[in-house]
Amino acid sequence: MERNLHMRRLNPKYLRIAGIVLGIVFIIILIGGYLAYSKREGLLQTAITKAQTKAKTQYNLDVKIGKAHFTGLSTVAFSDITVVPEQRDSLLHIRKFVVSVKLMPLIVGNIKLANVELQDGLLNLVSKNGVRNFDFLFKKKKTDDKKSTKGLDDLADNLINQVLYKIPDNLDLKNFKVTFTDDSNQVKVLARSAVIKDGDLMSTFDINDNYATWHFAGKLHPSDKEIDVKLYADGKKVEFPFIEQKYHLKMNFDTLTTRLNKVEHGNDQTQIYTYCAVRNLLINHPALSDSNVIVPSGAIDANVFVGNRYVSLDSSSVIHLKKITAHPYIKYTMRPVKIFAVKMHTDWLPAQDIFDSFPQGLFTTLEDIKVAGKLRYNLHLFLDTSRPDDVQFESGMAQQNFRIVSFGKTDFGRLNRPFTYVPYEKGKPMPAREIGPQNPNYTPLNEIAPELRYAVMTAEDPSFFTHHGFVQESLRKSIATNLKEKKFKRGGSTISMQLIKNTFLSRKKTLVRKVEEAIIVWMIENTRLMSKDRMMEVYFNIIEWGRNIYGIGEASHFYFGKSPSNLTLGESIYLASIVPNPKAGLYAFEPNGTLRYRLHGYFRLIGNLMASRGWAQRDSNAYGFYNVRLREGLRQRIAPVDTAVADSIMKNPDAVDDELNPIGVTEEPKQLGFFQRLFGKKDSSERAQEAVQDTAKANRRRERDARREQKRLEKERLKALHDRGLG
Repeated sequence: MERNLHMRRLNPKYLRIAGIVLGIVFIIILIGGYLAYSKREGLLQTAITKAQTKAKTQYNLDVKIGKAHFTGLSTVAFSDITVVPEQRDSLLHIRKFVVSVKLMPLIVGNIKLANVELQDGLLNLVSKNGVRNFDFLFKKKKTDDKKSTKGLDDLADNLINQVLYKIPDNLDLKNFKVTFTDDSNQVKVLARSAVIKDGDLMSTFDINDNYATWHFAGKLHPSDKEIDVKLYADGKKVEFPFIEQKYHLKMNFDTLTTRLNKVEHGNDQTQIYTYCAVRNLLINHPALSDSNVIVPSGAIDANVFVGNRYVSLDSSSVIHLKKITAHPYIKYTMRPVKIFAVKMHTDWLPAQDIFDSFPQGLFTTLEDIKVAGKLRYNLHLFLDTSRPDDVQFESGMAQQNFRIVSFGKTDFGRLNRPFTYVPYEKGKPMPAREIGPQNPNYTPLNEIAPELRYAVMTAEDPSFFTHHGFVQESLRKSIATNLKEKKFKRGGSTISMQLIKNTFLSRKKTLVRKVEEAIIVWMIENTRLMSKDRMMEVYFNIIEWGRNIYGIGEASHFYFGKSPSNLTLGESIYLASIVPNPKAGLYAFEPNGTLRYRLHGYFRLIGNLMASRGWAQRDSNAYGFYNVRLREGLRQRIAPVDTAVADSIMKNPDAVDDELNPIGVTEEPKQLGFFQRLFGKKDSSERAQEAVQDTAKANRRRERDARREQKRLEKERLKALHDRGLG
């Protein structure tokens, strides 16, 4: 009843007025549409002119269009489009380009492509002698003085929308060629055809003049923000020869699948849910591994969250690698300071599944090994770049009843028995050593002077007998030091790690080798495959102490002409000092066989640390520094060397060309011979004497500089030892 009363109150006059207003609005829309339709060709030409002017003034691009006209209500056809950067190679040419947009998004200001037809195009990218014909892409746009209030989340959302809106609902592309040429390489990609129809994508790409044929195929529903596309090649793997030639990275695979499942924006962040999978991926790079690394199947559910000031791989992401799964978390905060947070963990997994899932060629020494039990891994890293010394780092493997059932390619138990050790120098094998009683230089642990054992442990690994292969604090400090120095300056190797590196692994410094080293050390330490005493004994008998000097038996006789059991405290500290740089060991001595003074501070530090642990008597006389004497037979072979040069060689053993003659070092007799050759019979003349005096002055200057450098190097050595946790 109330509704009927309300309807009766509506005056028919008002209904008539509303109808008239709606009619007028409709007529206005029709008139406006008609005027716009009738003027559209002029509007199109005006828009083209503005675009050409903007390209010329802002980007130095000469844009020309042969013809442009409407062929439908919202369809424009272009022909003979060319883009030529000023004083650069031609960039783009398209013979025919037809595009139509959707009207409804256009009304609200968004350009959404409905149909695109493109025929006979060429995109020519050139980068030669530092000149690129596409450098306008990197030109910064002029912005207002006011900083943009948009965060990364808004930028990510806008970028995704722009990209997806530019994918047409229907595409018909034929003969579009892309070439890239730099100073030494050229890549050619010819899209013979690419068709999108009702969300289905099919395409054929010719790579480098019929070298390979690629296909992109799958589903594209950009309006729903859903993409599912696969890349594969005809009859062979998808390869990237250009990347291999330019970056020495060999990479190929059978298929690559990528999906965009969902995009959400809200709560000050953009959430992007994706999936990527690869089959039979092959990677080879000198910095990664010595051989091909093959991943039969790998995938990641990557959920990327973009906030106002950060980008993160959310912990809901999952990595799949054959039989194992892992849960990663990575967050990079950009402002106000750069902060990195990394976490990785696995659930309890069968140990054999983990070893079976290692990519082929990744850890060659672990191939075919059989293990039992369960394992779980956890990693935590937090790094505030404004406070590198406060870096947090934890990495650990937990185990339940883990054991080695049988060895595969490598018998890790062989170190418990006499074995043959072949050291390598720059990838070349050196003469083999028998690590056992049949070798006269082999020295059992109980015949190595305790002073030497303690000195090496103090310098290299003070907690060797108590840790399980790793020292987390040492690794944490290594990360901090390397970040501050912006280079790999310090490692975190324990004696266990050095032993495994020398006996089982390549000496090349690759990322894979470091991980493999850590796995082997963990297995040996946690299964008690070797006792600590045996590990220490083998370590002392295989490590390098000089050029072609391996094992403490050879070293003690080479430097001091005595057996390892008779080494003094001073001789032991000296030998400990050369473990990091064994080839530079002789440059620690003066020609008379005494030690260069720069080692005095090192002796005091190591000696005091040994004394604090009860491994030596406290000594105010530098712990035997002044009593160390090089074997007399070697003294006669050491030529006088400039102090600064010797100190430099001790820091950088790669500067050594010959064991007793460093690169760039000229001995005094050769200097005199030089003046004799220069002045002939006038060596005693005034000119020769002046030249010798000038040389003496230069030597005095070098000596002053060397003393300053000596003090600086001593401070640096002490600081390095302190950073290793020894101070």
